[in-house]
Amino acid sequence: MNKLGLIVLTAVVAAGVSFGSFKIMEHNLEPVAEQDGKGNVKFISSHAASTSAADYPDFTQAAGTAAQQVVHIKVQLSGQSANSMSQGYQGAPQQSAPVMASGSGVILSQDGYIVTNNHVVEDATDIQVVLTDKRTFQAKLVGRDPNTDLALIKIDVSGLSPVKIGNSDEVQIGQWVLAIGYPFSLNTTVTAGIVSAKERSIGIIGSKRQENDQEENQPAGSAVEAYIQTDAAINPGNSGGALVNANGELVGINAAIASQTGGYEGYGFAIPVNLAQKIVDDLKKFGIVKRGMLGVSFPSPATEDEVLKQRGISPGSIKGVYITGVQEGSAAAAAGLKEGDIIQRIDGNTVNSSVELSERIARHHPDDQIKLSYLRQGKTENANATLKGQPSETLATNTGPSLNEIYNKLGAKFAPLNSQLKQYYQVNAGMVVTAIARGGFFEQIGIAPGSIIVSVNGTQVNSPVELNKAFINAAKGTVRVACITPDGSKTIFNLSLGA
Repeated sequence: MNKLGLIVLTAVVAAGVSFGSFKIMEHNLEPVAEQDGKGNVKFISSHAASTSAADYPDFTQAAGTAAQQVVHIKVQLSGQSANSMSQGYQGAPQQSAPVMASGSGVILSQDGYIVTNNHVVEDATDIQVVLTDKRTFQAKLVGRDPNTDLALIKIDVSGLSPVKIGNSDEVQIGQWVLAIGYPFSLNTTVTAGIVSAKERSIGIIGSKRQENDQEENQPAGSAVEAYIQTDAAINPGNSGGALVNANGELVGINAAIASQTGGYEGYGFAIPVNLAQKIVDDLKKFGIVKRGMLGVSFPSPATEDEVLKQRGISPGSIKGVYITGVQEGSAAAAAGLKEGDIIQRIDGNTVNSSVELSERIARHHPDDQIKLSYLRQGKTENANATLKGQPSETLATNTGPSLNEIYNKLGAKFAPLNSQLKQYYQVNAGMVVTAIARGGFFEQIGIAPGSIIVSVNGTQVNSPVELNKAFINAAKGTVRVACITPDGSKTIFNLSLGA
């Protein structure tokens, strides 16, 4: 899996050529659907010819119903946005003029609310929705959340048939599912497969410019990846489409594939509907996502085993999430959690990984109270924690750069400074730079991983929440950053976070 490229699934089209299908054609892979001269979709079975159809469940009713509740989304992008989206496809032509892109969406209400992926609409200058009956509507962006790759749009219509919402917590590995969408701008396409895994973190959110695997500690409540993995065929253009169970109930929003070619290779990923519902409800009510924060840090999935070994702990002996840091003034600190505690349950639900912990917390709002069960020195402890809020990360309108855009511009990732580094550098606060992305501001001025950000505009930063707040407050002005490089040198640099 580490060698596979992780690809968002918007099909970018210019001059009649799909970037997604460019790679498919180049490698002569068999498509899952093809278009005849009349524009109709013909499905191609991926099952062996010797297998009897009687061995498989009948999906006709589920497919027939759910397919009517998935829409085709067409967006216009600036040339710069299109170039960024096409970087995953070698040989794709670079565009300077506005181009069209294509994705999918799922109808949530009779009056025209539709959920899709953030990466489908985030850079759109125009959004069009095409229903299965070919009616086309102008859509407005209600809000979007880069941290979960979800967005909510609205069309002015009534009498639509909304999808029936399932329960992604009840989805089982090996269960049959259908992926429904508009790959390569074809008519509605339905493919079948099974759930291959749950609670997958693949490091794709924000990874256009940043490498996630280099990060040792990550705060609960930032980027949230807890994907349902499926082998149902998913291709570019399926972004925002539906993953439904055999009853036609929505269990996920299709978002990404892992592939060496840009096309389907058996690894598709969908955002669980239980998480998606909380996000879209917030976007509908507030225009932003109100995210509850626990205030703990833990190893990323890619570094967890190594971090535990460094602390003398056998990775196989841990059942739960090992806490590597607790932010001062956080909900976790108020509840009495400490570094070294192992969170095992939230609200009675077993938590086996940092992915599950992040997803469970992400379902909550500020001021929500959660019940925690954790292990401390071999003894089970229980506590109630009242979650705190964080600066708004999701903007309903483009009134200024979001945190996602700010961090992309910086081209860096950060983690809280542990007590050993504070002592070594003789500082009371700071955030350590854990990764530098090519082309970002930090790379351009020579800031290396391991550098310490001590303050922003004269305000000390000691947690992700404080760093986020400092950048949000300075989003439209000049930022003065005090930094200590890995060799101990002190430097101050200025940058503008505006457009």
